[in-house]
Amino acid sequence: MSSNSDIAALGGHTMGTSWSVKLVAARSRDLHPLHAGIQAELDRVVAQMSTWESDSDISRYNRAAADSWHALPDDFWTVLSTAHDIAERSAGAFDPTIGPLVALWGFGADAGAQAVPDPARLAEVAAGCGWNKLQFDPQTQSALQPGGLQLDLSAIAKGYGVDLVSRWLRRIGITAALVEAPEEDAGAEYPPRVLALDDLAVATSGDRWHQFERDGVFYSHTLDPRSHAPVNRAAAAVTVISRDAMRADAWATALTVMGAEEGLAFANDHDLAARFITRSSNGLIETMSPAFQRYLDASTQ
Repeated sequence: MSSNSDIAALGGHTMGTSWSVKLVAARSRDLHPLHAGIQAELDRVVAQMSTWESDSDISRYNRAAADSWHALPDDFWTVLSTAHDIAERSAGAFDPTIGPLVALWGFGADAGAQAVPDPARLAEVAAGCGWNKLQFDPQTQSALQPGGLQLDLSAIAKGYGVDLVSRWLRRIGITAALVEAPEEDAGAEYPPRVLALDDLAVATSGDRWHQFERDGVFYSHTLDPRSHAPVNRAAAAVTVISRDAMRADAWATALTVMGAEEGLAFANDHDLAARFITRSSNGLIETMSPAFQRYLDASTQ
């Protein structure tokens, strides 16, 4: 960093959370256009992929008639096709179609009271979900609405927003920046680690917030698409390092659904950089994949 530069901090709100950017810029640089440009990139994600916005592209798709094809904007197409790929690779541990299940359990944009659903109603709603119902036409960048399918990209869209901001900053000449769109301070009870990262992304999924208790049982906001219920024995936090925040975001969710044992085995087999913090009677336990350990080793060199 030159003597004429400084670290500037910018922040705002998007997708139900806050965003922050720390970047190196000339002291004389007007930061207002930077703030506006960052917000515009994030607002584009909201306009295309927020289920909280009734006129978003995803909301229009969710309302569409059965057997109708829909041309998707570039960003929506990129995120949805990546979500489908991760759903397939994770054997359904990640599923962008379980929005109705999330709402039924009392989470999400259309949520009611947080409660354990009636089994018959749960089965009915689950029957309308499923990532394998998605069909695409890559030539026209279109997706089929088979009828009643409800997309929810909240577990991947925040990460994509971080990627958009990072790419925009590089295009305008900002080469050193830290971009964050935090959902929660997951895993804060465990001593922090220092990672050596360059042009990489980190995402953490955790159980610290967004849960409810009924009859002595705690129900997490992270649902297992395979069982249609909140994750049982979820890790307190799962952290993933990837080449982009979109994939780190989605894989952190998928590995949380798998749980520490299955998730760590999967990460090892697929060379994913993942760290798991799990709860035990003796406190918190940390495990990680060899790929994650390599980043810790690099930070000490």
